[in-house]
Amino acid sequence: MVWIVVGYLSGSWLAALSVCRLSGVGDPRQHGSCNPGFSNVLRLYGPRLAAATLLLDALKGMPAVLGAKLMSCPVWLQGLVGLAVLLGHSFPLWHGFRGGKAVASAFGVLLVLVPYVALFSAVVWSLLAWRLKTAAIASLVSALLAPLLCVWLAPEYFMVVGGFSLLVLTRHGFNIRRLRRGEEPPFRGS
Repeated sequence: MVWIVVGYLSGSWLAALSVCRLSGVGDPRQHGSCNPGFSNVLRLYGPRLAAATLLLDALKGMPAVLGAKLMSCPVWLQGLVGLAVLLGHSFPLWHGFRGGKAVASAFGVLLVLVPYVALFSAVVWSLLAWRLKTAAIASLVSALLAPLLCVWLAPEYFMVVGGFSLLVLTRHGFNIRRLRRGEEPPFRGS
């Protein structure tokens, strides 16, 4: 289906690279955690560029997912379009299949498919990130929480959101190892 291809291609655009390039700062894949996402941009270049990265990464896949939803595609197909966005972000065609962890992109996809789950997960992420000063734990907990929230708020999306969560958790394997060693870097200024 065309929405899956559109989802993957739009997900393959890494907002952090464009934001950093337009701002005249270095490629985030070459510095810090070498991840082209919100947390690394925040640690490297501050909240303004990080917020732009977060917003654009969340928005980029929404049109494809919304298109599938508005066409009344079955839930599993909407899920495949959303998964294509996340896979595009994680393994972007345009950037040698070297992408991010898909947390912000997952938030955007969830906002379209299951908005209450997305908003509740975002609140949990924000509180944990603020309190613990690290994005990894906040992301891991939010990824584990999202499918559980679906059981209560949107049971028909449980399997779809569970698949998204599994991808996000898998993409955080390196962070999990760093957390175990006590080496996960905090946000800048922490």
